[in-house]
Amino acid sequence: MGSDNEVQESTLQRLNRLRKPLLHLHKTLLDMERQAYEQTHGRVDNSYEVLQLVMHDPWFAWLHSLSELVVRIDEVLDVKESLKNSEAVAVIDQARVLLTPSETGSGFQKKYFSSLQQSPDVVLAHSKVVKHLGAVGASGAKNRHDA
Repeated sequence: MGSDNEVQESTLQRLNRLRKPLLHLHKTLLDMERQAYEQTHGRVDNSYEVLQLVMHDPWFAWLHSLSELVVRIDEVLDVKESLKNSEAVAVIDQARVLLTPSETGSGFQKKYFSSLQQSPDVVLAHSKVVKHLGAVGASGAKNRHDA
């Protein structure tokens, strides 16, 4: 039953537990960026315009990798029958790497570090995701939480 050719139920449960706090973090970051955008460019009046900005404006581009991660988790949860366990674990590892803030990093990790410095809401949302990342424990030497 533990073959890599079939996804383990425990790995799917890990992804399910990670999904909700990750969505909350994503929304928290989007709200923070929207507020900053509106302070600079003026009020955005409707949801359609916000969606267009999030998808196409360079202001929000740094959040695309987090959006893609959420989509990838949903895809994994949808196609679980043909999924290898190592593929599902790789998504968890991807989340762990992406959500490692870095003051000197580039792209998402640098902006994420800055967001954590600016917003207590982001810190709280981050801590909930990290709690689930630590609890889910990907396979690999880097994970301190393995039993």
